[in-house]
Amino acid sequence: MPRLAFVVTGRVQGVGFRASARDAAARLGVAGFVRNRDDGAVEGEAEGDEATLAQFVAWLRQGPPWGRVDGVETWPLPDCGGDGPFAVRR
Repeated sequence: MPRLAFVVTGRVQGVGFRASARDAAARLGVAGFVRNRDDGAVEGEAEGDEATLAQFVAWLRQGPPWGRVDGVETWPLPDCGGDGPFAVRR
């Protein structure tokens, strides 16, 4: 199953971005995780079919209404065969 890494920049910490990303991933059936970075960005990994990942990346580009997304960078990762839920990490 396709898997990708992502970094989201903007006002994405302290605005519920990680919890909202977890909720969006659960709605879409995406596995992976999201966590804050020391530089103020949010990073994570997501796994799902290509169409679902495209929808999730579209959500990342928008984010929750109380945040502001300035940029989203993604790159492919090797398939790890994971099928667990999407997690928020510290």
